[in-house]
Amino acid sequence: MAFSLDFCEARAREAAEAGSNAVLDNVRDRELRSEAAWRSMADQLEQVEKNRRQREDEKAAQEQ
Repeated sequence: MAFSLDFCEARAREAAEAGSNAVLDNVRDRELRSEAAWRSMADQLEQVEKNRRQREDEKAAQEQ
């Protein structure tokens, strides 16, 4: 299954909420680490999409 940007951002929001609602320190820390990981994946996906669009634009410009 390929992750989408929306999926990663949604998981990050869920982890952030779970972390803010956690009573136990270790649970809060785990959720905050999870949020950071999901946000990192979302950032990477966003960069991949940006690079893909840029390559497509360059290719289209060369074909003209």
